[in-house]
Amino acid sequence: MHDALTYLIDLAAAVVEASRVRPGDSVAGYGPNTTGATLIRPGGRACYPAFWIRDFAMSLESAAPVSAPLSGSPPPSGPLPSAPLLSGLIHPDEAEHALRLTARLQAPADRTLRSGSFVPRGSIADHITFDGQPIFYPGTIDDVENQGAPWGYLPSLDDHYYFVEMAWHVAVACSRRAILTERIDGVALLDRLAVAFDVPRVRPATGLVWCDEADRGVSFGFTDTVVHTGELLFCSLLRQRAARQMADLVTVAGRPDQAARYAAIADTLATHIPATFAHPSGFLRASTGLSAQPDVWGTAFAVYTGAVPEPVADRLSHALHRALLDGAIAWRGQIRHVPTWGDHRSDSAWERVVGGFPHNHYQNGAYWGTPLGWVCAAIARVDEPAAQQLALDYVAALQPEDFRRGDDYGAPFECMHPDGDHRQNPVYMASVTCPLGAFRRLGWI
Repeated sequence: MHDALTYLIDLAAAVVEASRVRPGDSVAGYGPNTTGATLIRPGGRACYPAFWIRDFAMSLESAAPVSAPLSGSPPPSGPLPSAPLLSGLIHPDEAEHALRLTARLQAPADRTLRSGSFVPRGSIADHITFDGQPIFYPGTIDDVENQGAPWGYLPSLDDHYYFVEMAWHVAVACSRRAILTERIDGVALLDRLAVAFDVPRVRPATGLVWCDEADRGVSFGFTDTVVHTGELLFCSLLRQRAARQMADLVTVAGRPDQAARYAAIADTLATHIPATFAHPSGFLRASTGLSAQPDVWGTAFAVYTGAVPEPVADRLSHALHRALLDGAIAWRGQIRHVPTWGDHRSDSAWERVVGGFPHNHYQNGAYWGTPLGWVCAAIARVDEPAAQQLALDYVAALQPEDFRRGDDYGAPFECMHPDGDHRQNPVYMASVTCPLGAFRRLGWI
């Protein structure tokens, strides 16, 4: 196990380096980077030539200092282990630049776009171009004027909580508290975070994030081609974690009187998530409206982030374990969004998908490395040897296709599937950084 994970650390460092875009650099005809400092995009080579908030924020856990507290994102079991090899994967200065850039481009006022989509005041961009233009919707790299529908009436909802995640890693995990009171274009960062936290619509009684079809927003960027409506599982999980992180942030910023509000939000969500999203399979469903399929990623993330009470976490872990042993969720150590038996129909994993992606491609049934660590953490509660074997299977699949072997190789890919030897987006960062963060918290590194 040690040798496999040492290899994974080395590979992740190489992928992060390949993903850096230094000032003056361009990628695939986009750029140059004029934001004033290095940006880290979602991967290397030509994929995703812009700065994506969620991919960067999700990768910070793998780079946190080894002494970082984890109250904002509790480990699934045991104390934080020592992991000196992971220090410095992403430098705190890079995280600070990304945080300031994201804050500065927060929507200053309500705005209706040419597409008919609507950007509320306080919205956080989905991604930012190398010349510093905020793009609030998926579906385009840099078309500022025509962004929006059919990718949502509202901007991607999850990025508001990933903005909080970035701030938590900088201010709490890296102990750079002064940034919270820093005024960015006249507004203190902590106040910007509070406004962003409140942008997504929630049910007053439950605190759950929701949308309907007419004014939809993306629940989670890794399912941004999927039309989810009703209560939204993944975004609600992100809100619960962000609420705990906001409690930490207001406390370290000297506003402890505000912490109780955020703690209460987290507690309310923990009460309502299990019942609202329960599925007969034992998984949690992705939503309560359209595309309410059993959600592998969301179920594992609920356990990983401590979003549900322990008895619920145990049941979810057993459901994931059964599905793993049945061969329904994993291939070559990578994870599907929906169990193979849970597809909505024979030609689609989800009830409704935009963008024309066929079955078993991309978010519509392919296998991904990004959620592997969450799944391993949940299954380790039930069967740690099985969880470790899943991780070893993933590393074994990476090695023959390691991108460092040359241009004809591309691992880690964003996603894969055996049908048609589907491979998408080589040198993809979250496929290695997200698992590493989880393995570190599990004590495997």
